Amino acid sequence: MANRMLVLSFRGRRKASCVAEDQAVRGFARDGLPMVFQPVFELESSDRVAVEALARFPVMPLQPPMVWFDRAERLGLLVELELACVRSALRCLGDLPDDVRLSINVSPRTAITTELMELVAPVGKRVIIELTEHAPVEHYGLLKESIERLRKSGAQIAVDDVGKGFANVPHVLRLAPDIVKLDRSLTQEMETDSTSRALVSGLVAHCKRIGATVVAEGIESQATLTLLRKLGIGQGQGYLLGYPGPLAGTQ
Repeated sequence: MANRMLVLSFRGRRKASCVAEDQAVRGFARDGLPMVFQPVFELESSDRVAVEALARFPVMPLQPPMVWFDRAERLGLLVELELACVRSALRCLGDLPDDVRLSINVSPRTAITTELMELVAPVGKRVIIELTEHAPVEHYGLLKESIERLRKSGAQIAVDDVGKGFANVPHVLRLAPDIVKLDRSLTQEMETDSTSRALVSGLVAHCKRIGATVVAEGIESQATLTLLRKLGIGQGQGYLLGYPGPLAGTQ
């Protein structure tokens, strides 16, 4: 009997926690979120060229952002939450120099919405749209049309996390993005794994053919940075170069 009561008590607490988390997601989707910004640098000149806006979810116990986006997906609120993050990030655009772009993450599902186009159109020349894996591509034709409209506003298009399970490689092949971002796992494996180096070399060659810039994520050591430069990677971000933080801390 005591064990059963403990199980029922745990289930009750877990149910209450899930309800609270669902309510938190609905609030974030309505009101927005605090953002931090990680700088992106030219690897040769060390010039800052962009900052990536990253959402932070101020709920205890702290959980990775992906947990919250997955919960939003289950609630049918992924697009609403992503648009709220875009609005929160764009409010900080005025704090950036004119020659530094603001990179914002959206899933393909959000990228095709008129709401995103309306938010980005007035400031397109200052913005990079990063396509994430938060939701699958359901219609490449529609996504390509939306991307072209975003480009006409001046926005650049990036494909995020390339090399992470190869899920985003089709985006690179079918969408011809302006920027290809190497997943941190691929960046960090290159030093010791010849297959990873070969994959990166192939991606660099393809990006040169289509005129895309390669950005390496997750740079955490000088040895990795040296190797990236040898491979011809143009830009990068990571803890070695700068931590996520308020805009004042990303100079």
